[in-house]
Amino acid sequence: MSRSRSKSLLFVPVLGLLACARHAPGSPRPLEESPRRGGVQVLKGARLIDGRGGAPLEDATLVVEGRTLKAVGPSDVVQVPASAQVIDLRGRTVLPGLVVNHAHLGVVDGTDSGAGHYTRENVGRQARQYEAYGVTTLLSLGFNPAAFQQFQKELAAGAAHGADILGADRGMGVPSAAPPVNVGEDQLYRPKTVDEARVAVRETASRHPALVKLWVDDFHGTMPAKMSPEVYAAIIDESHRQGLRVAAHVYYLEDAKRLVRDGVDVLAHGVRDVPVDAELIQEMKKRGTWYVPTLGLDETFYIFAERPAFMGTPFFQHAVQPALAEQFEDEAWRAKVLGNAKTLVENKASLDMNLRNLKTLHDAGVNIGFGSDSGANPLRIPGFAEHRELELMVQAGLTPVEALTHATRDAAALLKLDDRGTLEPGKRADFIIVDGNPDANIEAVHRIVEVWHRGQRVSGRVEDFSP
Repeated sequence: MSRSRSKSLLFVPVLGLLACARHAPGSPRPLEESPRRGGVQVLKGARLIDGRGGAPLEDATLVVEGRTLKAVGPSDVVQVPASAQVIDLRGRTVLPGLVVNHAHLGVVDGTDSGAGHYTRENVGRQARQYEAYGVTTLLSLGFNPAAFQQFQKELAAGAAHGADILGADRGMGVPSAAPPVNVGEDQLYRPKTVDEARVAVRETASRHPALVKLWVDDFHGTMPAKMSPEVYAAIIDESHRQGLRVAAHVYYLEDAKRLVRDGVDVLAHGVRDVPVDAELIQEMKKRGTWYVPTLGLDETFYIFAERPAFMGTPFFQHAVQPALAEQFEDEAWRAKVLGNAKTLVENKASLDMNLRNLKTLHDAGVNIGFGSDSGANPLRIPGFAEHRELELMVQAGLTPVEALTHATRDAAALLKLDDRGTLEPGKRADFIIVDGNPDANIEAVHRIVEVWHRGQRVSGRVEDFSP
């Protein structure tokens, strides 16, 4: 998509989106034998992972009416209404739609990133891609201009396919430093002083975001400065005065400890320089601070140049835009990535430390959320990155059910959403149907058969999706 065409679509009227979204690039193909709209639908005989952390329930039945789960439980207990449409799911598993606490919308398109990509077409395509890969709710953690609020309303209404989105408004960065993203002036604040920081927070609060985002660290020493403690303390204080919580981009343990002491609500990345210590664990548990490890962040800087086997699968290939697929086949690009030995070693060490620290914090009972930082740059691929994150959580030593619980129930709790994240009566009918048993092998979550969102089947296998 050309830059000029992207800009021309930014202010397409709302009705234009609703008229074209169902058949725009990235829309799932119409499904055969779609459930009847408005009637009661019963999904019978599935294995159920309900998101609450317990062992899967074999031979479960779910009753869906409208957007809501009316009944969930053993098939020999749940009563099936006589007028219901019954769908046989024997041999398959049902699990909650994934809830993502750290992603970004409208920053990238193909291999490009930065200003000019926050268009109706691009954001809509990304929201549909997340949904097709089983992400039914996500938080866009910064870089959101005013147009975000309209997109959010349209998706929440269900008028167009796509994940429900929440936002952290623009976010607070550092002048001439972090984050190193060339977005528009209406997508990021860079306060120089405490007073500027407080004004930026008050402006942000007027738009009623889900959270406030700030960037603290120096990106492996590549930025000339970190955010000063005085400025981020003011952001946290003013946000709390305005009734808003704060998520912080971090890397270093010492920054994380000071942020937690200053009252930050979410560490939006894992600590990756040294092992977490008892002091951080104690403070996080005392204050109820959330931790979103984003394990795949550092891996994306090198993994695609190494050509792992998963890149040959349809599950991966149907998430990759054509321009990015071409880059992955470019031998010069691969040689450049793998030829930078210092950066390669640093990124692999960061991933290893992140895996280790996640297991430590999980075992200690710290609140763990879920996210991959997908959409922040072209290598963090919407939808696929979340599935890779689940694999890495298991690699860190969590069981598949523990990883899925963090990605559903706990991620919804971080966002204070009590209507989703688990499959229980009265909750929203947001769920994924997969072949196989994710409890035995987390990769079974890749084998998506259908995604249901707000009580409707919205997509089928990812092979039917084109980014």
